[in-house]
Amino acid sequence: MPNLNQHAPLRFITAGSVDDGKSTLIGRLLYDSKALLGDQLRQIEASEADGNPDFSALTDGLEAEREQGITIDVAYRYFSTARRKYIIADTPGHEQYTRNMVTGASTAHAAVLLLDASQLDYSQTPLQLLPQTKRHSAILRHLRCPHIIVAINKIDLLDYDEGKYRAITAAYDTLAAQLGLNDVHYIPISALHGDNIVHKSEHTPWYTGDTLLATLEALPAGEGVSDAPAAFHFPVQNVLRADGDKQDDFRGYQGRIEAGSVRVDDRVRVEPAGQESSVREIIGVNGTVETASVGENITLRLADDIDISRGDTLLAAANPHNGQRELRATLCWFDQRPLNPARKYLLKHTTRTVAAKIRRVEHVWDVHTLSNYADRDTLAMNDLGEVSLVLQQPVAATAYAENPATGAFILIDDASNQTVAAGMILA
Repeated sequence: MPNLNQHAPLRFITAGSVDDGKSTLIGRLLYDSKALLGDQLRQIEASEADGNPDFSALTDGLEAEREQGITIDVAYRYFSTARRKYIIADTPGHEQYTRNMVTGASTAHAAVLLLDASQLDYSQTPLQLLPQTKRHSAILRHLRCPHIIVAINKIDLLDYDEGKYRAITAAYDTLAAQLGLNDVHYIPISALHGDNIVHKSEHTPWYTGDTLLATLEALPAGEGVSDAPAAFHFPVQNVLRADGDKQDDFRGYQGRIEAGSVRVDDRVRVEPAGQESSVREIIGVNGTVETASVGENITLRLADDIDISRGDTLLAAANPHNGQRELRATLCWFDQRPLNPARKYLLKHTTRTVAAKIRRVEHVWDVHTLSNYADRDTLAMNDLGEVSLVLQQPVAATAYAENPATGAFILIDDASNQTVAAGMILA
């Protein structure tokens, strides 16, 4: 059954085009929910003396960000309300830093996609959204982000015009249908003035939905990953050996359970070798336990002496997934140099790194037209495309839709050692 946890911290990101107000939104959310420390409050009060308070200063922590006035890295912030805890990832809006946005979105339970209502041309029929809004929406779709909140920001600059708000929601409804986005919420907000962030705004009597905070509080976290014993999936991060004493034959395999559960005496299989054994002992963070489940960091001991090293994967013996050498995946390309099928790349999947070749580019996704181009044989920076890969050695992978932790990978340029792409396995 799925591992559902309504009380787990909600991880969400803010995404959108540059200068849409993502950092300001987070600052306002922290301020209005009374989640700021004393020095942070003084920082806001000091900025308020010069006019409007500078809420973005709470997240734009890097010196380069302060100098440029844009967010270039993923800034994480933690806060809590009476109802739950939150982990916020403030991601870059600039196209150049799309890779950082992918990093933040890859582990998110939800996304708050900001849309600057003042930047749209309302004379267009139908109304056209900004390219970066489309790009980030497409990335969220490929990353299987379960919940998307479209925060239509700077509604105050439109005099809280309901008609323009409806035009934006209609335009995004069209985009969501084309992308296959299911759970989409719309909220008219002003991050600067606090409209519909924590408190309902008197300026939008026509809006009958929840505030941003109330919407976040109602979302589930951690859905979708099975905790069934047959789904057990355990990438080995480290092999713990004895200190050389021949009297001590301790050998433990350390890592995090990415799916399923395990108990003492369960049969497990090592991939890619295919050898089987049974679980002799499970050691958790607080000592020996009889069982452990998805998300836990453990040390496993097996009944048999099997050659296992970092990069191998322990699966339930009944788990149908075997090592794969051929993959079909969606790639988000990060590198300034285009994908070159003639080059050799390194594919890092969980704890395993193997040599990989791009067999072919199946198609490239055009965020402007929302169509696929099958006549291209490469990916340029920030492109999304479907590719076929062949690996030098097999990996114990699943589809990303089944489990993001075991269905994601990165590609590394073998010559420069730079991360060039993030991948989501389709089959």
